[in-house]
Parts: sequence; C-alpha cells; structure tokens
Amino acid sequence: MGREKNLEKLKDGNTFDLIIIGGGATGCGVALDAATRGLKVALIEKNDFSEGTSGRSTKLVHGGVRYLEMAVKKLDVVQYNLVKDGLHERGLLLKNARHLSNRISFVTPLYKWFDVPYVFAGLKFYDILSGKQNIGHSRLLSRKQALQRFPGLKSEGLKAGVLYYDGQFHDARMALSLALTAEQHGAVITNHVAVSGLVKENGKVSGAELTDSLSGETWQLKAKGVINATGPFVDQIRLMDKPNASKIITTSTGIHIILDKRFAPPDAGLMIPETEDGRVLFVLPWENHALVGTTDEPAEVTEHPLPLDQEIDYLLRHVTHYFNLQVSQSDVKAVWSGLRPLVSDPKAADTAKLARDHVIEDSEDGLLTIAGGKWTTYRKMALDTVDHALKQFNLTAPKPTCQTEQQPILGSADYNEKGDLDLINKYAFDPDVAAYLNRTYGDQAEKIAELTLEGYAARLAENHPVLEAEVLYAARFELAERVIDVLARRMPIALLDTEAAKQAAPRVLEIMAKELGWDQQRCDDETKWTEQRLTKAL
Repeated sequence: MGREKNLEKLKDGNTFDLIIIGGGATGCGVALDAATRGLKVALIEKNDFSEGTSGRSTKLVHGGVRYLEMAVKKLDVVQYNLVKDGLHERGLLLKNARHLSNRISFVTPLYKWFDVPYVFAGLKFYDILSGKQNIGHSRLLSRKQALQRFPGLKSEGLKAGVLYYDGQFHDARMALSLALTAEQHGAVITNHVAVSGLVKENGKVSGAELTDSLSGETWQLKAKGVINATGPFVDQIRLMDKPNASKIITTSTGIHIILDKRFAPPDAGLMIPETEDGRVLFVLPWENHALVGTTDEPAEVTEHPLPLDQEIDYLLRHVTHYFNLQVSQSDVKAVWSGLRPLVSDPKAADTAKLARDHVIEDSEDGLLTIAGGKWTTYRKMALDTVDHALKQFNLTAPKPTCQTEQQPILGSADYNEKGDLDLINKYAFDPDVAAYLNRTYGDQAEKIAELTLEGYAARLAENHPVLEAEVLYAARFELAERVIDVLARRMPIALLDTEAAKQAAPRVLEIMAKELGWDQQRCDDETKWTEQRLTKAL
C-alpha cells in the first residue's frame, strides 16, 4: 500500500533536506515547491490532508475585494500590493489546476443609489489590477438584469447591481493534489502521522519525533531543516521548540451552510459587500448546491470546531434578508466550521503587530515557521518559505529557483473540459456522474472509470454523483486511511449532505476494509469515529 511504503521511507534512517509539518494549503504548497527544486522532502500531517482550515474555506480563489477597499480608503500600499499579488496568483491557480477550479460571476446587489458608482468603480479597479490575468470585465447591471442573473434576489428596494468575476475551486482536493504532485517529484508524503516532539543536536533542531496516529508507533526522523506550516496550530509546534515562546496566532471560527441548489443559480454567485455588522457574505453555487458563508467568531484552537446555532441563525437571517425565498434550519443540508488563524509578526512594532498576509519566523534553535496567508496565495507563500529555508538551513538545491509558476498539478496537465463526453460514450455514465468525475479527477478520471468495471459502478447515495469506485481509488492511490477521509475530502458528499453521507458510510467502510485489510476491531473503531464526525463536527 502507498502509505506503508511511505512510512518505510521515513523509517530507513536517511536524513531529509526538509521536514514539513502540516498537510494543509501551506504545507502541501511548500512540499511541492521544495520537491520540484530537487530537495529531499518529507511532508507530515497528523490527521488527513486539508482536514482542518484548508478544507473548510469558502472555496474562492480571489484577490480580495474587501482588502482593495481598505487599501484605497487608507491609501495603504501594503494592502494594495497584497491584492495585486492575489490576483496574479489567482490566474496561476486557475491555469495550473484547471479541473479543480473555474471562473465564476458574482452579482453584488445595491439598494442605495449612492453605492452604485462607489462599488462599480472599486470593482473596475479590481479588474485593472489583475492585468494580464484578468478573467472577466465588471459591468453595471440594471435592476432587471440583476434579478435575471440571480432570480431569488429580493427585489424590493433594489436599485442596480454590479457584475464581476473571481475564481472558485475544490479546496480539499487541491491540497491532496498538491501533495500527490509533490510525491511525483520525489517527496515522501504521509497523513495520520503526528509530530510528537522536535529532535535537537547541539541545541539546534535536527529532526522530529513522529508518532503514527493509527498504530501508536513512534520513531525519529532526521532533517537539515524543519518547517512548521500547521496553520492555527503553529504555536503548538513553536512551544515544542521553545516552551516559553510567545504566541503569534489568535483564532476565530467561520462556518458555512449548504442549502438546496434553488438558492443559487448554477452560473452566478452573490456577494453581499456589507452585512449588518460590516462583514462580507457570499452565496455560491457549489457542487449542485448553494454554499453560504461565512461568520467570524472568536474561538479556541481545536481540531474539529463545532458550528454554533447562533452562527447558523446569523447566516439564515441574512439569506432571508436578501432573498424572496424563505429559509429555515430545516433547509440546511450540511454545516461545517473552520478555524481562521490571525497571525502577529513577533518582529514588528506594536502599531504594526498584526500581519496582513503571511509571516516567516526563524527561531533561535533553527525552527522555521510560516503562518498566515490565504489559499489563493499558497504558491507565493511556499516560494517565500523555500527561498528562506535554502538560506537558513544552508541547502543546495539542484534547481535553486521556484519551479511552480507553470507546474500543473495532478489531473490538470491533459485535462479536457469536454472529457465528460468521452466518459459517457465509453462507459455509459449518466451525464451528472461523467461531469463530476471529469472536473474532480481531470486527466485521471478514466482510472476511476476503469475501476467501475470491477463491480464498483454503483452510486454511494441517491441523487449524488459519487461512486463506489472512488472509494477504492482513494484507498489504493490517494492515501485515504479513514472513512471520513473519503466522505469529506476525497469526495465532497459529507460537506454537501450529512444524511447522504451517513447512508453512504457503511458501504465506504466495507470497501475500505476489504482493500486495506481491516480487522473487526478497526471496523468498529471506524464506525464510531465516522458517526462522531458526521454527528458533531467534520
């Protein structure tokens, strides 16, 4: 099995150039950047790839409309450059992950006449900043046009709208694909392995103590450099290095709810620029459903934050406020919560303590920490981190400069937007299944199609395009080690429809148990764990 082979490579006594802790957007991005430069890389994730913050985003690839507003209002050059960088990286992500990302149009409804020129000018400036990476031109919409674009929009008091474009993507599969692409370039990647301690020689970090979360086995892995890329959990690793280290992370939670597709047309999202308490709210089409988010509430660092009823009520209240449709908690098909880390720069003066993008910190003992940022700029963060690591750890890379600007991730290189037609013609898939497989797996989709011929062609849940063959593929080729790895991250069903995921879980368990050789005790443990995750918090 893939994971067993990877674990063997981590136990053979060899020294790696880099150990990267954290299998979210940042860690997987750093692993790919380092591996494509020819460095010997080990990527360690204590749970599953993107199980935390990186798999619970709003699924947007964006430069940051709100950041641009702040930059203009405060004449802030730093914010301005962050937006410009974000728009550049947006363009690269849409090109390098073509199957997992797409352009999406947004309608911004305006209910006050004096908002019309202000919002329109801001979004046109957003277009201009994207330069050659522009993906569509903003334009004013009349009241009638806005309602045509987003039919459920509340018409009372609506003056006009502005249409603009941004990107959308599948975050969990993006992180997995980055990790698997890094593996293709020589990285050793593993999930469900925790860093339980740091190893030091002569007072300097020289490796990590690893603990297999599934078996409990512990061993040491040596490396020339260790990079802490654990998102909301970076302080936990920093405290392993220096027990008296001051914290650099504060966290809040943001929830998302999933509603029926009638709340969002298939080709347009809604961006509410300012809610009653000054937040930005999105209603988006996603996987044939409507995604609504997000909230922002102070929270403690925890692996599986619970969505709060008041957060759900907040989102439903705003949907009702902006829609002619009535919505209640009974309409919510799934809800999930993620931690939002806010990083402070320990080297900055008090007046500039909050970092508005990412921070790279070197400890006295040689631990390198990368914190902050957002999904859209993961590649830029990785570039900066690896450049920094080469200097700090005195590493010599066969390719000293970043190689990822034109690097397609797994599934994208030979992706055909009309590949679903080939799947229909060759395998007689239903159109929704063929479209889903093509955009989820890209040029790897036919590998899943071939597995359907082995008796795994059935759908896992009614009215969802996910197939039994995906479970086999996930266990065999995508390092899925738990049932929830499949339901929530290899496929999106747990994030879309909790009840459907519960119905699918026994069959997923059956397929994985057969493929991975689980005994009855492991099956019982998986049943309990899956039920807990689907009942409490993903």
